[in-house]
Amino acid sequence: MSGHSKWANIKHKKGAADAKRGRIFSKIAKEIMIACGHGGGDINSNPTLRTLIQKARAVNMPADNVDRAIKRGTGQLQGERIEEILFEGFAPGGVALIVQALSDNRNRTVAEVRHVFTKHGGNLAGQGQVMRSFTRRGQILVSAAAVEEDQLMELVLEAGAEDMTRDGDQYEVLTDPAQFVNVVEALHKADIPTISSEVTLIPANYVPVAGKEKAAALLRFVDELDELDDVQNVYSNFDIDASLLEELNK
Repeated sequence: MSGHSKWANIKHKKGAADAKRGRIFSKIAKEIMIACGHGGGDINSNPTLRTLIQKARAVNMPADNVDRAIKRGTGQLQGERIEEILFEGFAPGGVALIVQALSDNRNRTVAEVRHVFTKHGGNLAGQGQVMRSFTRRGQILVSAAAVEEDQLMELVLEAGAEDMTRDGDQYEVLTDPAQFVNVVEALHKADIPTISSEVTLIPANYVPVAGKEKAAALLRFVDELDELDDVQNVYSNFDIDASLLEELNK
């Protein structure tokens, strides 16, 4: 598992404990709107929507917020059109970055992302230059204390997972995006809790980042991108030692 996955896990724990729920709700609502626009508002025929509703429940997002997002996505409620914008670029040292944004104002979002890249010495790249080094995969993290390894392995492989590995105190389960919902639902039915579950971008290769100063600067860059209101996810191929990540998160 990459240092970036560990960082995502640390941020997940931190996010559950802080008071940024309004921004979290806004991001999930945008994802729901996009999902409904593509696949409709019926959870029985739209597995992506079903997974997002589970995600909303996990952070105690009010049912009214979810309902409004579904209705906006299906056109039952009026609102600004939300579009997905992908940015590809590099941080200093050659670390690759892909920024996924969902926005109702393309010009604003482009300006904000460009400003953060410039501020931190990064460079935006052309379409496809970075994306070709990543693969879309379902990624599910499960605490090693929650389940026996053999039991988890058998369950996820039967549900359609491609691979499972252990790293420290957690397991990483990877799936084809088409099988992601099946694996998540199999875990739910077996009462096995997940640390996080998402369809993400996995890099083919990782760039090691050594030294506290360089690592801290890179994480400030990633965090500032992630803090933008329109940014949903920031994907990267950095690999920072787990102990250093923990230290920098204190």
